[in-house]
Amino acid sequence: MAFQRGSALALFKGELVDENKLWQKLAAEFLGTAFLVFVGVGSVPALAAARGTAPFTGSELGFISLSFATIVIVTAYVFGYVSGNHINPAVTVGFAVAGKFPWKEVPHYLAAQAIGAIVGALGIVGVLGDSAVKGGLGVAAFNPEVTAVPQALLAEFVGTFILVYAVFGAVFRKAAAGWFGLVIGLAVFAAIIPIAPATGASINPARTIGPMLVLQALGGEVQWNQLWVYLLAEFLGGVAAALAFALVTHTTLDKSNTIPDLEVVAK
Repeated sequence: MAFQRGSALALFKGELVDENKLWQKLAAEFLGTAFLVFVGVGSVPALAAARGTAPFTGSELGFISLSFATIVIVTAYVFGYVSGNHINPAVTVGFAVAGKFPWKEVPHYLAAQAIGAIVGALGIVGVLGDSAVKGGLGVAAFNPEVTAVPQALLAEFVGTFILVYAVFGAVFRKAAAGWFGLVIGLAVFAAIIPIAPATGASINPARTIGPMLVLQALGGEVQWNQLWVYLLAEFLGGVAAALAFALVTHTTLDKSNTIPDLEVVAK
C-alpha cells in the first residue's frame, strides 16, 4: 500500500517545498491504518451481528475481503502522495530492506500504524458496542484445525508476500501509471480469500496487534500465544517479497541507483 513519488521535487531557496513534513506523513499513516482497521476488521463483527445465529458463509468472506480491498484502494489514493500509504509494518520494513525507505523513519511509521490500528479498533466498539467485543472484534485467530507450524505460519507468510510483492510491482517505475491503488486493493481481496479460513488473513502486523490490545482491554479473550506466528510470518513475508521483487524485476539501470527522470529517458 505504498505510493512512490517521482524524482522531480520543487525547490525554493534550496529547500524542498513539495515534500510533506514527517508529522504529516505520520498522521497519514495513523489515519490510513485506522481506516483500514475500522472498515476492514469492522466488517467481521458487523456481518456477525447481521447474520445472528446463522452459520458463516462464503459470501460473507467475499464481503469481508471486499471491505478490506475497498478501503485500501481509497487510502492509497487519499494518503499515497503524503506518506506512501504503507498502513502496514510489513510494507514499511520491506521498503526499508529494499533501500526505498529510510530506516530512521521506520520506528515512527510503525508506531503511527500501531496507534492507528488501536484507534480503528476502538472505533468499531464505539459504533457496534458490546456486540463487537462479544463477537471477537474481528481479531485474527487460527482455525482450530490449523497448526501454528507450518500451516498458520505459511498462510500468513504467503498472504503477506503476495500483498507486499504487489505493492512493489504497482509502484515500480515501469508500472502503468495511476493504477497502483486498484492493483493493491485487488491483491488484498485475492490474498484474503484462501488465507482467511486458516488464520483470518491478517497479513498486517498492525492489523494483528491493534484489535488484540483493544479486545484484551475490554475483557475479551485473546490468543496471545498465536501472536508470534503472525508477526514472524508477516515481517518475513514482507522482507522476502522485497528481495524477490528486486531479484526478478530490477535491470542494470535499477541496480545502478542512477535512474534519470522519465522525461530525460524519453529524449
